Amino acid sequence: MPQGSSQPPRAHRVAVIVDEGTNPFEVGVATELFGLPRPELGRPGPLYECTPGPEVRMNHGFFTLTGAAGLEAVDGADTLVVPGRPDNVVPRGAAVLAAIRRAHARGARVMSLCTGSFALAEAGLLDGRRATTHWMWAETFRELHPKVLLEPDVLFVDEGDILTAAGSAAALDLGLHVVRRDHGAEVANAVSRRLVFAAHRSGGQRQFVERPVPDVRDESLAPLLAWAQERLGEPLTVADLAARAAMSPATLHRRFRAQLGTTPLAWLTGERVALACRLIERGEERLDVVAARSGLGTAASLRVQVRRVTGLSPSAYRRRFPAGGGEAVTA
Repeated sequence: MPQGSSQPPRAHRVAVIVDEGTNPFEVGVATELFGLPRPELGRPGPLYECTPGPEVRMNHGFFTLTGAAGLEAVDGADTLVVPGRPDNVVPRGAAVLAAIRRAHARGARVMSLCTGSFALAEAGLLDGRRATTHWMWAETFRELHPKVLLEPDVLFVDEGDILTAAGSAAALDLGLHVVRRDHGAEVANAVSRRLVFAAHRSGGQRQFVERPVPDVRDESLAPLLAWAQERLGEPLTVADLAARAAMSPATLHRRFRAQLGTTPLAWLTGERVALACRLIERGEERLDVVAARSGLGTAASLRVQVRRVTGLSPSAYRRRFPAGGGEAVTA
């Protein structure tokens, strides 16, 4: 808005394309994250203005969406979400593909959830770009769209103006990633707690994780992760995690790969960067203090890691997400 204007800025508008056969889970994810009020943030309204698609039958007729806007709503969206469909190899309608192309051409952010990436590829948006899709459809995707740089083993891919998520649950990961990118770690953390969902799973984690049911005892890493999250400011190492779990570092590495799809060091670093971002958002200006409290060591290390994860320097991150913009968090 022009300087001195008394009008509030327009909310970031999200449109969700819901055509014949769309999976309702992904539509629900988009609605939950982008369209519903956020009482956990102390605000009456949603973080975004959300516009679902027209009246359609979804997922073999089990669900029907009624009383919403038509496809023309896409032309006013700042972010366009394209969910998946079970029949993703069936070509999308010409009107849907044209709407996706128009949205991207005028600068809207375009997101696909699960096999919605097939529609983005069919529209020609993914040629020469990195993208992902559900692992079960990876080979079919490669056959149909050989020009796309498919990464089938990750949760999501962020290419800036185009983002793609893998399976249905990964839609939550990508959605929280977008909330974090738009509103900061404090807000994303509060939303994830409301959803009772992991606050931060990086896009590079594997989407398909073998997790056999234990025969005798629960070997979940959850107690170890909770213990480590309470001690991120301490000089924790992978060896410390292994000792706490009463296993060798090699066994711990295998458990992390099997259960989380990442390594102990990558998980620990990711948690520390997320904590550092929250501390910055809470108003801590001394980078050495942020580095020490988050366990990243030095201000130099903090700068490298925050830029690697967020694409911003700590000072730029502070300007984008100033103190007072989110809920207080206990470090």
